[in-house]
Amino acid sequence: MRLIKQFLTVAAVAFVGGQAVAAVQGNAWLSLALGLLTAALAVLGYAWVVRRTEHRAPTEVARAGAAGRIVRGALLGVAMFAAVIANIAFLGDFHVDGLGSVTGAAGLIGVMAAAAATEELLFRGVLFRVIEERTGTWIAMLLTGVLFGLMHLLNPDASWWGAIAIAIEAGFMLAACYAATRNLWVPIGLHFGWNFAAAGIFSAVVSGNGESKGLLESTTSGSALVTGGDFGPEGSLYAVGAGVALTLVFLWLARRRGNLVPRRRRTDGVQPTVTVSR
Repeated sequence: MRLIKQFLTVAAVAFVGGQAVAAVQGNAWLSLALGLLTAALAVLGYAWVVRRTEHRAPTEVARAGAAGRIVRGALLGVAMFAAVIANIAFLGDFHVDGLGSVTGAAGLIGVMAAAAATEELLFRGVLFRVIEERTGTWIAMLLTGVLFGLMHLLNPDASWWGAIAIAIEAGFMLAACYAATRNLWVPIGLHFGWNFAAAGIFSAVVSGNGESKGLLESTTSGSALVTGGDFGPEGSLYAVGAGVALTLVFLWLARRRGNLVPRRRRTDGVQPTVTVSR
C-alpha cells in the first residue's frame, strides 16, 4: 500500500507539471521555471508521503549536501554523454554545424530537471527502494531496470532495441548509483546531466523524442548501431558500453560500502539494513 501511495503522489506531480510544461512549449523561460518548480514539488511530495507512510525522515532526499551531490552527478552525466558523442564523432558520424540556441538550452534545463527528478523519485526512490527491501538489490535492479526501459516504448520514435539499451545503460546504472550512494540526489543529477548534455548541449534526439534545439547545431549519419538512429545516441552501442562500465563501478562501490541488500530469506518481518547515505 505504501508503494502505491508514494508512487501516485509523485506521479500526480509529474503529470500536472508535465502538462504545464507542455502547455508553455516554445517559451523557454516559462519552461525553465515550471520545470524547476515541478522538480522541487516532486521532491517535497515524495518527502511528505514517505514521512506519512513510513514514519521516518526521508534521508535519501535530505537537504544537507544535496547541492554538491546533484552537481557531482550532473558533471558525471555530462561527461558520460560527451564521451559517447566523442566516440561517434571520431568515426565521422556526428557533425557540429554551428551554434544553436541559448534560450532553447535554458528551457531544456527546466524540462530535463523535471524529467530527471520525477523519474528518479518514481523508479529509484519508490519502486527500486521498496522492491529491494523485499527481494534484495539484484532482483530489484533487474525488475526496475527492465520496467524503466519498457516505459520508453511510449516515445514517438521508440524501438525495442532502444528500450533494451535504456534498460541496460540507464535503468541498471541509475539503480546501481542509488545502491552505491543511498541518496537520490546523485542519480537525479546524473540523469539530468545526461539528458541535458544530449538535448541542451549537443541537440541530439533523446530517447526517441525527436530533435532538440540546444547550444550546438548538429547532425548525425551512419549506422544506427553507432549513432542510435531515430532513437538517438542512447541507442548507440557506445552508450550501452558506457552505461555498463559505470554500472560496474557503482556496484563495486556499493559492495565496498556494504550497501548491497541480499535476497531476504527470513519471514519474521525484519527489514534488511544498509549503511547511511553518502
